[in-house]
Amino acid sequence: MTTGASFDTLRWEGDTDGHLTLLDQTLLPGDVTYIECRDVRAVFEAIRSLRVRGAPAIGIAAAYGVCVGVQTASGGDADSLFARLDEVTSYLASSRPTAVNLFWALERMKQRAESLRGTASPAAIAEALLAEARAIHDEDRRMCAAIGRHGAELLSDGQGVLTHCNAGALATGGDGTALAVIYAAQAAGKKLQVFADETRPLLQGARLTAWELQQRGIDVTVICDSMAAQVMREGRVQAVITGADCIAANGDTANKIGTYSLAVLADAHDIPFYVAAPSSTFDLSRSCGEAIPIEQRGAGEITHGFGRQTVPDGVSVYNPAFDVTPARLIAAIITEQGVIRPVGAEAIRNVISKSNAAPDGISRDALASGSLGRVSAKKNRGLTPRG
Repeated sequence: MTTGASFDTLRWEGDTDGHLTLLDQTLLPGDVTYIECRDVRAVFEAIRSLRVRGAPAIGIAAAYGVCVGVQTASGGDADSLFARLDEVTSYLASSRPTAVNLFWALERMKQRAESLRGTASPAAIAEALLAEARAIHDEDRRMCAAIGRHGAELLSDGQGVLTHCNAGALATGGDGTALAVIYAAQAAGKKLQVFADETRPLLQGARLTAWELQQRGIDVTVICDSMAAQVMREGRVQAVITGADCIAANGDTANKIGTYSLAVLADAHDIPFYVAAPSSTFDLSRSCGEAIPIEQRGAGEITHGFGRQTVPDGVSVYNPAFDVTPARLIAAIITEQGVIRPVGAEAIRNVISKSNAAPDGISRDALASGSLGRVSAKKNRGLTPRG
């Protein structure tokens, strides 16, 4: 259950033979509909089509996707189980190329299984994998709460706060990252006026953030992305806070397309620009933002957004899903370990190294050399695992 929210973003139902249930975010705000993912193809489709989205939630969904995927092999021998595990993790890794939490979670699931190779039965390994996925989910809840506590100190009573895309309970296993800061500030008695960018082309801010904040009784005003500069100029915004899908070793941050524009505008108006993200979103193997792969999505999201044609036939479309904000534009990065300020490689190492090998024992640096680290840059080669 998402902390403090009246809805489940995702949940596991049953034991090792159970399934993943997701809130279909493509239907919000009009319909609150849950879907059941009973095979790995369904989990892949849910991640790829943004039925579940947000870097932490994608990682959690992928971890549960591994549990679904190995069900067909848990009754066989160990070799079959590990072959299936490799197939499933490679397949899920090809669903979204930018969110580092996806690869972090999959690598963590693989390492948990490897730790039991030769000492546990396939059925016992399947049980351990489900326990690991649940642990990832529970840890994210706690990380969200810690991010909220640390970030709330950066906001003052009466401020206007602008956010982009959705970095709340819908994007995580808990109260969110950027929105967790807002929730914690409000809980501390600070009254805020939140502005939510529409976040084109899929309107995650208008459809999701506004809906979620409304569910929590938070005062929210939706604006078009192109209105941000005017709202800042009018003095309505005193802080900007967003989430992140990947943060490089130097602090360059990939987030939903349009985030970089906000950071530039905030800098021009002398407004602090904050990023809120768990330590699992850092990829220290990538030295800077230029090394972060940027997902390119289909033209239909722009030419026929929400079913209506808005671009003439034959016109080219460029649709990057993310952009990269340089570290120099970020006033602080809020993590569960504390606030990183000023943002730079040394400060990041000092904070993230605390969690780099705990609680899961996986080094973020290892992702680049691991089997999943490079899958993100490749297209899905038609892998369609059984079940």
